[in-house]
Amino acid sequence: MAKLKGAIVVDTERCKGCQLCIIACPQKVIAMAGKVNLHGYPYVEAANEAACVGCASCGIVCPDGCITVYRKKVEE
Repeated sequence: MAKLKGAIVVDTERCKGCQLCIIACPQKVIAMAGKVNLHGYPYVEAANEAACVGCASCGIVCPDGCITVYRKKVEE
């Protein structure tokens, strides 16, 4: 049986640090980076990438479209 493995890419220069994606992530993959982008906003990053299942909840709730979600099937 194949299992889904996910990965996210955050466009840090567009992120405004609203943290909606952190709340929406059921796997607790996303966290604040503790840094700011060129516009002075704190941004998010994938802190626990191994836990990502590619559900895309973070990408759906992002108001600025900063998160791209990738999924691939991995054989167990």
